Amino acid sequence: MSHPHAHNHHHGHDHAMPGNYGRAFAIGIALNVAFVVVEACYGWVTGSLALLADAAHNLSDVGGLLLAWAAFAAARLKPSDSKTYGWRRGSILASFINAVILLVAMGSLGWEAIQRFTNPAPIAAGTVMIVAAIGVVINAVTAALFMGGPENDLNIRGAFLHMAADALVSVGVVIAGALYLWQGWTWIDPLASLMIALVVIIGTWSLFRQSLHLLFDGVPEHIKLPEVRDCLQSIDGVVSVHDLHVWAMSTAEPALTAHLVVCGERGTEAMLHEAQRLLHQRFGIEHVTLQIEAEACTAACATTPAS
Repeated sequence: MSHPHAHNHHHGHDHAMPGNYGRAFAIGIALNVAFVVVEACYGWVTGSLALLADAAHNLSDVGGLLLAWAAFAAARLKPSDSKTYGWRRGSILASFINAVILLVAMGSLGWEAIQRFTNPAPIAAGTVMIVAAIGVVINAVTAALFMGGPENDLNIRGAFLHMAADALVSVGVVIAGALYLWQGWTWIDPLASLMIALVVIIGTWSLFRQSLHLLFDGVPEHIKLPEVRDCLQSIDGVVSVHDLHVWAMSTAEPALTAHLVVCGERGTEAMLHEAQRLLHQRFGIEHVTLQIEAEACTAACATTPAS
């Protein structure tokens, strides 16, 4: 016998994103746009591929920050009759686009660096070091703006990782400039830019993979489906669980739907309440929709295998 669709939906919209991230994005973007202009100009004037690489990297991060900010704003737009989830999926799409842009940019940069090995050019290393050192400060300040963000939000984490990686990359450019001044190695500049490209590609790959996974309604990485199933089946009165789905509505909001086959005297309201509490506590799932199906309580009930 099927119950008339016991339905329990719990909302928690603003738990994931404190409002101050809007300001963090604005400051981060302004600082980085200004620095990209300076760094690109000096990279061009000094003939440093590493500086140009760092500028390209920073520019792609400005794009990433803009995308993440747009996604952050989109996630706050109210659902409508035509878009019942609102624009939450925008944050996942932003993470994906950001990753693709970075991978393409670094691929082309790596190619340029390989060309430069066969045709090395002198660089104004002192200027390179000063500009890169400014980059270290700016990137570190921007990274600090996004520190302590919700650990399960891909966008905020992506913004933080990008900026932290940028600070390290700029440190690398400073070191390359110092080595050039000390030893006069012309190959150090293309080598530094190649290493920057590698660092970024490695760092971006997991963002690319995870955002693609979420785009196809994959289970968020921090949630293990067998554990969710066991958790629901452990509830007193629940015989089995089927049609269990967990997906991400946005980079910060997992959702769940499931059918619970129940048996026994316990009230469905109590079961729904317990299921909701457990899913929130153990997995951070706020959006829960459960359908209760009552099974005729016979001897078969006790032997029904858990699906």
